[in-house]
Amino acid sequence: MENNIRKPSKVQRYFRFYSTLVIIIIAFLSGLLIGAWKINGVAVSQVGDVVINKFSNDPETQEIDFGIFWETWRTIQNKYYDRPVSEKDLFYGALLGMSAGVQDPYTVFFDPEISQDFNEQINGTFEGIGIEIGLKEEQLVVIAPLPGTPAFNAGMLAGDKIVKIDGTGTTGITLDVAVTMIRGEKGSTVELGVKREGEDDIIEIPIVRGTIRIESISWKMLEGNVAHIVLSDFNENTENGFEKAIREIILEEPVGVVLDLRNNPGGFLATAVNIAGYFIQEDKVVLIEDFGNGNENSYSVENGEDFVDYPMIVLVNGGTASASEIVAGAIQDHKIGRVIGEQTFGKGTVQELKEFADGSSLKITVAEWLTPDGRSIDKEGITPDVIVEITQEDIESEIDPQLNKAVELLTE
Repeated sequence: MENNIRKPSKVQRYFRFYSTLVIIIIAFLSGLLIGAWKINGVAVSQVGDVVINKFSNDPETQEIDFGIFWETWRTIQNKYYDRPVSEKDLFYGALLGMSAGVQDPYTVFFDPEISQDFNEQINGTFEGIGIEIGLKEEQLVVIAPLPGTPAFNAGMLAGDKIVKIDGTGTTGITLDVAVTMIRGEKGSTVELGVKREGEDDIIEIPIVRGTIRIESISWKMLEGNVAHIVLSDFNENTENGFEKAIREIILEEPVGVVLDLRNNPGGFLATAVNIAGYFIQEDKVVLIEDFGNGNENSYSVENGEDFVDYPMIVLVNGGTASASEIVAGAIQDHKIGRVIGEQTFGKGTVQELKEFADGSSLKITVAEWLTPDGRSIDKEGITPDVIVEITQEDIESEIDPQLNKAVELLTE
């Protein structure tokens, strides 16, 4: 995103439109009215200004003035200074505004282009800088920089607050717009303005984008014959790599296992449940999904147990989020092993991805995750059994007190 281009880019136009439209978009509006127009041949001018919502029991929403939407649409088309405005952009902006109306940072509408980028990311390869970001207390923060990526090599840290992207402030920004602004073609540069704990001034960090290939798993044997397994995320390739790794580790006859989930931003739910099954006995609950209104669904271990007899420790920090918090919480609740490190991020909601015919999609929060003991993960996170912090001095000196503590406990 270069600032010297006069005409606003697609992302910049989206950001301006979204900040205005989110206030006025009505639920089901675009799909209902535009769908009626295209399918039934009803012109916009023929649609009544007031529509009675017969499906709502709420008196405050039974009568909705859809005319405000069309008046806003026409005003933008007729008066916005950089006319003509793309109707497709306005349409997708309206859908994004609708999803923003639920006030959940993880419920997001993706236009076809962003939807394709999102699918590439969760499949393990994409171009960008390699960070997982989220919103915490309405602030854009780094959940975790992925190891070996441009963001990691540039010094980005879990917990960094991103206050500027290429000089543009992030106040009020949505996650998908932030992701689109940060990502870009390999070789291009993005500059992030970061507020970091313990630092008074904003740190400007230029990062050259690259091709991000997520390597989910690595392992090695440590002093004292302790197996150290690092899981960086839970994507579609993680389980195959994990199964291969455990076969190799078992041949080493380790005295214990350290499962390192630090800076693991999560991934696929099914993958997390299956990975947990290598440590937790069959038929034990891994997590509970709470859909609200008393509706719950639990996920239990179906097979695995390869590491069930090995003493183990789980390492976590502020970059441990979502699916990785599920695994850590399940191991903690079932007293399979101790959790060591720092409080986790606290991202405990379930999203489903609904794809549409035009290539767009809606990522929508449908449930909340609970640990086997019924503890809420969202906003709370997982509290370690043993709290061990890492300082900036430790990082610069390449000292890992959390891993050292884990090895000490497994070999004492």
